[in-house]
Amino acid sequence: MVDRQNDQSANAATATEEVALNTAQSVQSVQDQAVESEEVRAQEALLGDTDPSLTSAEDVAKALNVDPSRGLSDEEAKRRLAKFGPNELASAPPVPKWKKFLAQFQDPLVYLLLAATVISVIAWFIEKANAVPGAEGGEALPFDALVIVLILIVNAVLGYMQEAKAEAAVEALAQMTAPQTSVLRDGKVQRINTTDVVPGDIIVLAEGDSVSADGRLVNAASLRIAEASLTGESVPVGKKPDTLAEAKALGDRANMIFNGTSVTQGTGRAIVTGTGMNTQVGKIADMLSATEDEKTPLQKEMDYVSKILGIAVCIIAVVVLVALAVLEGFNDIHDVIDSLLLAVSLAVAAVPEGLAAILTVVLALGVQRMAAHNAIVKKLHSVETLGSASVICSDKTGTLTRNEMTVERVVTPSGEVQITGTGYAPEGRMVMTGGIDPQSEQAKTVADEVVATLLAGTLANDGELRQDANGRWETVGDPTEVSLIVAARKVKADHKAQRYTRVGEIPFTSERKRMSIIAKDDTDSGKLTVFAKGAPDVLLSYCSRIRVGGQVRKLTEGDRQTILSTVERLSSEAYRTLGEACRPLETSSLADVPGVAVNAAGQVADIADQAETLETDLIWNGMVGIIDPPRTEVRDSVAEAHRAGIRTVMITGDHPLTAARIASDLGIIAKDGKALTGDQLDELKSEAEFDKATADVSVYARVAPEHKLKIVESLQRQGNIVAMTGDGVNDAPAVKSADIGVAMGITGTEVTKQSAKMILADDNFSTIVAAVREGRVIFDNIRKFLRYLLSSNVGEVFTVFLGVVLAGFLGIRQPETVGVTVPLLATQLLWINLLTDAAPALAMGVDPQTEDVMGRKPRKITDRVIDASMWGDIIYIGIIMAIVTLIGMDMHLAGGLFTDRSVEAIGHEAQMTEARTMGFTILVFAQLFNALASRSHLQSAFVGLFSNKWLWGAIGLSVVLQLVVIYVPFLNSAFGTTPLGPLAWVECIGLAAIVLIASELRKLVLRAMAKK
Repeated sequence: MVDRQNDQSANAATATEEVALNTAQSVQSVQDQAVESEEVRAQEALLGDTDPSLTSAEDVAKALNVDPSRGLSDEEAKRRLAKFGPNELASAPPVPKWKKFLAQFQDPLVYLLLAATVISVIAWFIEKANAVPGAEGGEALPFDALVIVLILIVNAVLGYMQEAKAEAAVEALAQMTAPQTSVLRDGKVQRINTTDVVPGDIIVLAEGDSVSADGRLVNAASLRIAEASLTGESVPVGKKPDTLAEAKALGDRANMIFNGTSVTQGTGRAIVTGTGMNTQVGKIADMLSATEDEKTPLQKEMDYVSKILGIAVCIIAVVVLVALAVLEGFNDIHDVIDSLLLAVSLAVAAVPEGLAAILTVVLALGVQRMAAHNAIVKKLHSVETLGSASVICSDKTGTLTRNEMTVERVVTPSGEVQITGTGYAPEGRMVMTGGIDPQSEQAKTVADEVVATLLAGTLANDGELRQDANGRWETVGDPTEVSLIVAARKVKADHKAQRYTRVGEIPFTSERKRMSIIAKDDTDSGKLTVFAKGAPDVLLSYCSRIRVGGQVRKLTEGDRQTILSTVERLSSEAYRTLGEACRPLETSSLADVPGVAVNAAGQVADIADQAETLETDLIWNGMVGIIDPPRTEVRDSVAEAHRAGIRTVMITGDHPLTAARIASDLGIIAKDGKALTGDQLDELKSEAEFDKATADVSVYARVAPEHKLKIVESLQRQGNIVAMTGDGVNDAPAVKSADIGVAMGITGTEVTKQSAKMILADDNFSTIVAAVREGRVIFDNIRKFLRYLLSSNVGEVFTVFLGVVLAGFLGIRQPETVGVTVPLLATQLLWINLLTDAAPALAMGVDPQTEDVMGRKPRKITDRVIDASMWGDIIYIGIIMAIVTLIGMDMHLAGGLFTDRSVEAIGHEAQMTEARTMGFTILVFAQLFNALASRSHLQSAFVGLFSNKWLWGAIGLSVVLQLVVIYVPFLNSAFGTTPLGPLAWVECIGLAAIVLIASELRKLVLRAMAKK
C-alpha cells in the first residue's frame, strides 16, 4: 500500500518538475564547478567548514545565529537579503535596450525595404548622372530612400515600445504568480516570496510545497520529498532530522532538503543553509539551459499567412514583370529599376509590418484585464486555448462552494446536536435535537460524547485559528480542519485538548482518506493515545469498538448500519461528513505497543510506516456534519457555461449524495442525477467503457488523484478541450495533463501552481467562466484586427497590381510611353501601413465585446484563425478597396474612363501627382472605414458604433496625419503629394465610404442566409 502511494507521489512530483535532470552521476561531477560570486562566498563563510548533514541541527542554528523556535526577525532577514542577495538562480543578463531596438530591424521585410532603399538611391544617382546640364527637374535629394529609412525607424520605435509594453505585462504576471514559501519569523509563520528567503530562515514544510532553498532539517513528521529533479531518484525520499555519522551522496542525505524538490507527504521545519547559486541546483545551474518556447498555433498560423502572402506577392510580381518584359521589353536602366521598385511596392503593400507586435500587445493587454478579475494566466498564448474550452472539471470545495466550512451537526451514538454560529469566529453553542431535554441525564451524556468527538477532531488536525491585533480571526491550513477547531472551542473541548502533546503523525493523503496523530497525556504519566479522523465509511472499517454513554463496547453490525445510514442522511442534506475515533495505547512508549517496528537501537521506525499497526482497533466516537454553502453566483455561471456549449463536471472526494445534492442545486445535473464513485470507475475495465461513462456522467465522488487524471484523459480522447482545477500536490498530474490546468490561488499548493496554466486568485468557479468569456473576446478581437489588416493590405496589393496591368486603360500610363508606371509610390504605401496598421489595429485589439461570445459553441482548437469565411471577407473588401482607389485616380487622369476633362489643361506629370494624392488618400480613408466594418463578420458596423473610444481616437489621429502629409510643403516632395481642393475631398470620402457600404450589404446577405 505504502509502495503504491510512494509511486503515485513520485509521479505527481515528476509531472510537475520543470527541471529534468535524470541522472545523479552527473551532479557530483559538476558540483566542483560552483558559480563563484560574492553572495555565494559570503554564505559559505557563514557556515565555515561546517557540513550541515554531519552537524546537529542545534549547532547549525548556532552557526547561522538563529533560534529555531522563533526564526529570524524581519530586520535581520532584510539585512541578510541585502548581504546575500535574492534567492534565485543566476540568469542571463538582460538584453540592453539598444540591442532590443536594433532587433526590430532583424526581419525579412525590413531587409526587403532596405534593398528598396538601395535601389532608390541607385536610381536617383543614375537620374542625376544622366540629367542634361542646366536642365530643371529631378529631385535634389533621394526622397524615396529617405522616407523609407525614416518610416523604418518610426516602425522600429513603435515595435520597441509595443514590445516593452508586452514585456512589462508579462513581468507583472510573473510577479503575481511568484512562488511563495512559508517561513518562521518573529515566532510567527508567514508566507513570503521565495526570492526573499535568506540563510538562517526557518522554512515550514507541508505536503505540496516546493522546497525553495537548501536546508538542514530541525524536525519532521512522516516527511517525504521527491528529489527526482536533482538526484534522478524516482521514489520520494523519507526525511529525518537525525545527524549523519558520515558523509553521504546527495540522494542519501536524509536530514537535508534541497532547492527545486517538492514535498509529497508530511510536515517539517528546516534551517536554510544555502540560497540562490549556493544551493545544490545552483551549483549545477550551468547544466540548465533555457528552452525555446514552442510557437503557439496562433503564431504558426501568422507565419503561414505571411508565407502565403509572400508567395502570392512574388508570383504576382514575377507575372507582371515577365508580362512587361515580353510585351514592352526593358529599354534602359530606368525600366529595370522601375520594375524592381514595382516588386518592392507589391511586397510592402502585402505584408502588415506591425502584425507580430500588435498580436503580442493585444494578448498582453487581454491577460492583464483577466488578472484584474482574479484569473491570472501565466503565459500569453494560453488565451488561445481558453476560448476553446468545452469541459470544465472542477473540485467542489471552495470553488463551487464558499469554502466557509462550519460544523453544524455532531452525531454521537447517544444523540445529535446542532452547533450554532457561522464562519470562523468561535462563537456559538450546542443545541440538543430530537426532543432531548437539555436538563436531562441523556443530554449530559450526549454533551460528553460531543466533546470527545470534537476533541479527536481538534487534535488530529494541522489547522490553526488565531486572532490578529484588530480582533479579526485568521485561519491557517485546510478550512475543514479549522472548522473542527472552531467547533471544539464553541463547546470548550479545546480546554481538554491542552492536556495533550503531539508526538507523531500519520498524515492525511487522498488515497488513505484519513489522518491520525499520536499524543501523550501530560496529566496521566505521558500515556499515549491515537486520535483519528477521516471519511466515515473509511474510518469505520478500522473501528472495532464504540463509546456509548461513557462506556466502550464492541461495535456491532447494527451499529455500523446505523452510522452509515446517518452518513447517507447528512450527505443528502449537503453536509460533508467526517468521522472521529481514538485508541488509548495504555503506555508512554511507542516501542511497547505490540506490532510497532523498532530499529537495532530500539528506536521506533517512521511512524508513517506504522499505520496498519496503530490505526487498528479504534474506538468510534462520533461524526460531524460540515456545511459549505454553494457560492450564490456559481449557478448563473454554470448556466452561462452551458449556454456557451461548455459542460461542467464536478470531481470531489466527498460522499456521492453530498456531491449530487450540491451539483443539482447548482444546475450541473438534474434533481434525480447520480454521481459515479472512484470504486465504480475502477470497475470499468476498457477505455471504451470509461469513455462512455465520462461522456454521460458529470459528477464524480470519492475519487482518488489517479481517477482525476483518467477522467481528463478520457474527455480529451473524445475531442474535448478540458479545463481542470486542482489544489493538492496529487492534483498536479491531472492539472498538468489538462489543456487548461487551473490552480487555486488561496488553497493551492506551490507544486500545483507551477503545473497550472492559470491561477484563480479567488478560488471561484465563476472566475473560470469569466476567463473563458474574456478569452473568447480576446480571440474575437484578434480575428477583428487580422480581418482588418489583411483586407487592407490585400486592397493595397490589388491596387498596385491592377493599376500596373490596367495602367494604359486608366490613363496612368500615356499611350506613347513605355515601361512601368506604378499607381502609388512605395513611400505612400509605407505611410499607409504606418498610419493604418498601427493605431487602429491596436485599438481593435481592445475592442469591447460586440457579439454574444457565450451564445455559440466552443471553437475547435484545430479550426483555423483565418477560416474560409474570413478569407472571403478579406478578398471581397480588398477588391472593393482597389476598385474605388483606381476610380478616384482615373477621375484625375486624362484618357481614363471617368476623366474630369478639366485635368487635360495640366501636363501628365502634374495629373499623376494629383491622381496619386487622390488614390493615396482614398486608400487611407477606405482602410479607416474598413476598421469600422471589420469589427464583426455578421453584425452591422452601426451597432455599438461609438463603443470603442480608442478606435475613434486612432481614426482621428490617422486623419490628422494624412492632412499633414497633403498640406505640409516639404512632405509633398517626400511623399509625392499635392494639396487637394474641397470637391476632391468629397470624391475621396464618398468613394472610400463605398467600402463600408459594400461590407454592410455583404453582412445583410450573410445574416439572411444564416436565418434560413
